[in-house]
Amino acid sequence: MSRDPFFHNPQEPRELRDAPAGRTERLHKPAASDERDAVNPATEPSVDRESLEARKRHPIRDEREDFPRAYYLRDRSYHLRDSQMHSLEEIGKFRVIAVEDLAKHAYGGDRGRMVREIGQLARQHLVTDKTVEIPQKNTLRVVTLTKAGHRLLRKTNQVPDNQPIYHGLAKPREIKHDADLYRLYQKEADRIEQGGGRLVRVILDYELKRNLNRDLALLEPQKDALSAKEGIAEKHGLAVVNGKIPVPDLRIEYEAPELELRHVDLELATREYRPRAIAAKAAAGFSIYGRSEDASRLRRILDEREITARILTL
Repeated sequence: MSRDPFFHNPQEPRELRDAPAGRTERLHKPAASDERDAVNPATEPSVDRESLEARKRHPIRDEREDFPRAYYLRDRSYHLRDSQMHSLEEIGKFRVIAVEDLAKHAYGGDRGRMVREIGQLARQHLVTDKTVEIPQKNTLRVVTLTKAGHRLLRKTNQVPDNQPIYHGLAKPREIKHDADLYRLYQKEADRIEQGGGRLVRVILDYELKRNLNRDLALLEPQKDALSAKEGIAEKHGLAVVNGKIPVPDLRIEYEAPELELRHVDLELATREYRPRAIAAKAAAGFSIYGRSEDASRLRRILDEREITARILTL
């Protein structure tokens, strides 16, 4: 589908309200409350190192210069900034992202801008912004793509054809775990880029399991079933451990400095993991991360089983 610039009359204000499909409107003059909510450079809170690293990887233009463009899908037009398109891409790749992590990594720590722009996306029915309950009687605010958001990314060719994107929640009971995968990705992406690598694509366990199970289903009964299973595992860059093929939570494909395509498999382990499961993931060669409150227990399990794998802290 076509993508056209969204031009502005130089005499009009430089910022435009997200307009309904097919027309534009001038932005009203900010009220006093709006001005209080605006970021004041003199009082802007400092951002942490991760926010600064995110800003280097995905530099976003100043909001006053990042003019919306019109994206067309069927009989609808959506007026979106580049930063909003980038947010849609990130959300689609990871299925669900915590809004605080989106602010840190997609907006370089500018939470105010993230709130405004995600609100605009929600009003255009491109994302769903909701607060869900998680263990220990806590809540977590997350965003996911809607079907319309998913279609917009695909039909306007915003992501490569081989990059899977998703919409909606798949495993509500695991929403905290799944949302944390975005932070896990950011940690590993920093390491890859600092080593001179170039990020290529992200693959979640949904896609890995689907491709793996498709090939396993075609496996006919044969004398050396283990050998055949090892061949299928190798085809997908995985390994057989104790007769099974462990699948990571997340795979990052990247281009090494010498232009060789490589990948790293990541697992976010929690305190609910059984020792045998952690041992299998380590034996499969996955890089294992744990939340700070779980890391010591996970390391103790590996020590007790005399496994040399490291537990990295999320």
